[in-house]
Amino acid sequence: MLKRLSPFLIILFFACGKQDDGKWKAKLSSPEFLHRSIKAVTDRIVHDIFSPPVASRIYSYTSIAAYEAGRYVDSDLQSLTGQLKGFTYVPTPDTSKTYSYELAAVQASFKVGRTLIFSETELDKFYNGLITEVKATGIPDDVFERSIAFGDTIAQSVLAWSGKDNYKQSRSFPKYTIQDDPATWKPTPPAYMDAVEPHWNKIRTFVTDSAQQFRPQGPVKFSIQKGSDFYKLADEVRTIGETLTDEQEQIARFWDCNPFVMNVNGHVMFANKKISPGGHWVNITRVACDKSNANFGTAIDAYVRVTVALFEGFISCWDEKYRSVLIRPENYINQYIDEDWLPLLQTPPFPEHTSGHSTISGAAATSLTFVFGDNFAFTDSTEVEYGMAARSFTSFQQAADEASISRVYGGIHYKPAVDIGIESGRKIGQYVNQKIVTRRKTVIK
Repeated sequence: MLKRLSPFLIILFFACGKQDDGKWKAKLSSPEFLHRSIKAVTDRIVHDIFSPPVASRIYSYTSIAAYEAGRYVDSDLQSLTGQLKGFTYVPTPDTSKTYSYELAAVQASFKVGRTLIFSETELDKFYNGLITEVKATGIPDDVFERSIAFGDTIAQSVLAWSGKDNYKQSRSFPKYTIQDDPATWKPTPPAYMDAVEPHWNKIRTFVTDSAQQFRPQGPVKFSIQKGSDFYKLADEVRTIGETLTDEQEQIARFWDCNPFVMNVNGHVMFANKKISPGGHWVNITRVACDKSNANFGTAIDAYVRVTVALFEGFISCWDEKYRSVLIRPENYINQYIDEDWLPLLQTPPFPEHTSGHSTISGAAATSLTFVFGDNFAFTDSTEVEYGMAARSFTSFQQAADEASISRVYGGIHYKPAVDIGIESGRKIGQYVNQKIVTRRKTVIK
């Protein structure tokens, strides 16, 4: 009897094994673990108060690592090596063995993110909890260990490449020197901080020829003469700020995303931590993935396109900011129009032209449209955890337009900075879409 049952038991054993195998694979095939991992990096970026350009660097390398480790989930996805400057090599897996490439992607993104932020201990707490959940899926020990090891090798390769982008060298570059010229930027209240990242245009780009490839139109000629074009622009900011509707105020606050906001209470000054503008668009990427029920391949494609576009957008925008070094509306209006006027939002510590929010919003929205299509309706809940209501949009471009004009409502940009900025960002986004070919069958229109 035992001999007769043995073949049956053997078949049953392997059938159960295959069923279990299918269960853990199905559980890990969702991009949810990756979304949560990237959100954990966002939380650390907020906590550590990284500047918007530096935050974009963290997001981009983290997403590139996730993409390179996870692209094997879809045979149509191809490596970015040879497409991004200086990115010539990443390890490849042993295709004769079984991996969870989704887990490898989470591991790679975590390792890169952890290296580039400061508060590693808090990120480790998140990671340990996540790994416990991963193991609970029933993933075999050998597959788990192999996937983790592969993610680590991808992370090491990406980090080695990131170390050659001139970021470390730029940490010792001289601070911005305040100029006597009345047209130029000066520190703004309440913290009167030094200008942020005056040498960001020296960071290696990913796909653009240089920081100057998409050089935007310069600002309107400075003048303090009443009736001049520049005076009118400043007075327009003042007037808008004094006549804001409730809706306009909500828009301004929703898109504020200023990690440098300082609160003053007597002699005490403390930071009010907020998500960066790039982080806001990274979260919108997750929202779009959730709304469309995107698979893992689509998710890593979306993240890498958006974050590369953000990175390129900040480099181009910051190049213009420290070329024109234009005075902020707050300082101009106080000196030449109304000494008691205050903007709705706190002015961030860098020159005015062009608008960073506008530039990177145009770039990110263009990348998201490339992946998910136009007229993609969604509800943006990014700011809910910061005490604001969610806002709904009919397309990514509509959201970008609102993010852009919010800077005028907030009193921190003249109108040309947002108009020129968003068009510049869209051009950068289009260029990124053309230069980065993630799918072998993709046809660029």
